[in-house]
This record gives sequence, C-alpha cells and structure tokens, in this order.
Amino acid sequence: MLKAIIVDDEERSRKNLKALVDEFCKNVEILHTVKSVDEGIAAIELHRPDLIFLDIQMQRETGFDLLKKIDKIDFEIIFTTAHAEYAIDAIKFAAIDYLLKPIDLNDLKLAIARVEKKMIKTDYKEQFEILLHNFRSDNSDNYKIAIPASDGLIFINMKDIVFCEAMSNYTKIHTKDGKNHVVAKTLKEYDSILTNYYFFRVHHSYIVNLNEIKKYVRGDGGYLIMNNDASVGVSQRKKDAFLKKIDNSTLL
Repeated sequence: MLKAIIVDDEERSRKNLKALVDEFCKNVEILHTVKSVDEGIAAIELHRPDLIFLDIQMQRETGFDLLKKIDKIDFEIIFTTAHAEYAIDAIKFAAIDYLLKPIDLNDLKLAIARVEKKMIKTDYKEQFEILLHNFRSDNSDNYKIAIPASDGLIFINMKDIVFCEAMSNYTKIHTKDGKNHVVAKTLKEYDSILTNYYFFRVHHSYIVNLNEIKKYVRGDGGYLIMNNDASVGVSQRKKDAFLKKIDNSTLL
C-alpha cells in the first residue's frame, strides 16, 4: 500500500483527485490533502509518505518551492498541472511523472503503476536538481536528461546524445563518449521529448541529433553517417521531411 498526500491550492482539484484514488486505486491510501507549501511540508514530516501528488502552480507558490525547502526527497512525486505547456519538458527530462488536469483515470493508473514499479526509498534530491536546472536554463544545449538504470538514474547532457535506436520495447541511447544506455522506454516516448529540440526521427527505429550528422548518403531513403561513424537509415517516407529539416549545404 502506497501512502500518499495531495498538495493543491484548489479544493475542487484536491477532492476530485482523492475521489479517483479512493475509488479506483485501492493500492494507494490518501493520508492527507493540503492547500499550501507550508501545509505540505508539515504533512510530509508527519506522515513520511511514499508518494506526493504535487500541484505545480499554486496561488503564490509552486510545487518547486516546496521541494526546495526539503533536505531529503525520499518520496516519489507525481506533478499535477492545468497548463499543458508549463514545465512539462523539464519534468519529462528529469524522468518525473505528471498528470494534466482534469485528470484522466487511465493516466492516473499508469502513473501510479510506474511509481510502484520503481518504488525504492532513496534520495531524489539530485533528480529534482536536474529538473530545476532544465527549468531555469534558457539554452536547450544545457539541458540534462535522466536515463533510468538498473540501480537508479544516469544524468547526461542532451547534446551528448548522438542517436537513439529502437529495440522492441526498449531504447538504446548512443552518446558521444561511445557508451550505450539501454532504457526500458520505447522510442516513441523519447520522440515526444527530443524532437521538440534539435532531434529528428528519421526512421521508425532511429531518432538522430541533427548536430551530430557527418554525412547524408542519398538513396531511396538514404542513410546517415553520424559523428561517431555509425550508419543510420533514413526511411523513404521520412526523407522529404528530413531534407526540409536540415540545411543541405552543411552536409558532406
């Protein structure tokens, strides 16, 4: 049984989320619902929860303000927000879950299932620091991304990813240092994050860093030679969109 609290300044949101959890998520017990950062900190100290449903934007404060005031973050977080664009990429990069309001029941169940799967009492302070780093950065070159590993998380600079490769329900992330990180996430999940920046899905099996392309070899779809000398295929149906995306004159 997961012990949880809800921190949200809107009474209606607190009641709706608690009702959904109480009725449909029998493996989660809501111990307390509170409306402010200070009340949230007090509830955390009192109950030592496994999980916090944390509203991002409250009246005068944010969920980030709460986390900054806690020395050890030894609980899982599911952010909640009514604003689809608000800090979502920063949250995804830090491998933290979020729910958009009004909360969809299926999304809620999936988020809780992910929490249960990785539930190990540890200190998530570094993960939160990565979230704040990305949120504050005004240059995507400085963004860091959290890569789940068997014993925790690996944090790498987004610009150091050369390309990502699909492996069934896994993704292999190839980085500039020659290392490969196999992650239990689909390529589609990374597509939803990375292609908002300087990445492009050139094939159903590959997402490439456009800044790491050494050469494009023409063909039906053609293929790319990356800066690490790996060859990456370009699908025929992606070819035109890829060529529009890049400046052809920069390719060898």
